[in-house]
Amino acid sequence: MTQNPKPALLVVGHGSRDLEAIEEFQQLTRHLQARYPERLCATGFLEFARPLISDGVETLRQQGATRITAIPGMLMAAGHAKNDIPSELNTLQAQFDDLEITYGTDLGVHPKMIQAARERIEEAEKAFGNDYDRKETLLVVIGRGASDADANSNISKITRILEEGMGFGWAVTGYSGVTAPLVDEALARSHRLGFKRVIVFPYFLFTGRLVKMIYRVADEYQQQHPEVQVVKAPYLNDHPLVLETFIERMEETEQGTGNMNCQMCQYRVQIIGSEHKVGQPQEGHHHHVRGAGTDHDHDHDHGHHHHHGHSHSHSHSHSHSHSHSHSEHDHQPTPDPKVQGG
Repeated sequence: MTQNPKPALLVVGHGSRDLEAIEEFQQLTRHLQARYPERLCATGFLEFARPLISDGVETLRQQGATRITAIPGMLMAAGHAKNDIPSELNTLQAQFDDLEITYGTDLGVHPKMIQAARERIEEAEKAFGNDYDRKETLLVVIGRGASDADANSNISKITRILEEGMGFGWAVTGYSGVTAPLVDEALARSHRLGFKRVIVFPYFLFTGRLVKMIYRVADEYQQQHPEVQVVKAPYLNDHPLVLETFIERMEETEQGTGNMNCQMCQYRVQIIGSEHKVGQPQEGHHHHVRGAGTDHDHDHDHGHHHHHGHSHSHSHSHSHSHSHSHSEHDHQPTPDPKVQGG
């Protein structure tokens, strides 16, 4: 086996039972491979789909990789990016003495991501015609929803930047699950404001059951209120600026400069409503749904309406990724362990 001089890339996804979602995620990996033809590149999913994270790591090892940069294909750092993925990677790191795995950060609140969101919203605005006025329009941004208030608040921040920067009359944030307000609640509450034009924008990377549900609820709202014009904006998908953000996160990881938000991390500090999570051990909990979904017929829609098992003893030694120890006072690189979660 020949050794590749640059680290291999492992793009880590959550996984989905929706075949379209898996294909769109694989397309992102293909874009990265085309951008870096000299690098080995693979995909691994946490649950519901194959290849698993362990499959992706093994594929890269078999191709000669001795170093792997693992980038979470996720918008925000909640339980999956902070806990489940690094726990999985830590387990794999412990198995292979000849392999160095370095874990990156989520895409997060990034100017390029917000610009991509703006362009998706602008695509949708064309449906309103020539007499369109943003100041008379309501923007509804729908995020994934998590049991991590820091991740949820990032969606609210993005909503505010879009509202203020683009000049909407008003904007509200809703979530597809786990936390409130859910999509129908967000639309019902904001309906009282009286806007006759509404844009529903899923701040999601890829399609899947949740995005399709968001669009279905938007359609139902439109049917209930024919006097309102409702337009559904495209989700982010493989927008060129999304790809650019992935590349930045990869470069930060390899330069050792990428940091997760320790300051507001519910596993490190007292966050209102999550006080019991401080100091919990870092453990994964996805054994029963690894690889299930796209090649299985059962229909356990795990985690779309409840958070992923923080009743399990979920959390961290909490050293957030990128070969950094990330204790509250020490942000210096440590040689081992190489994989750390946030």
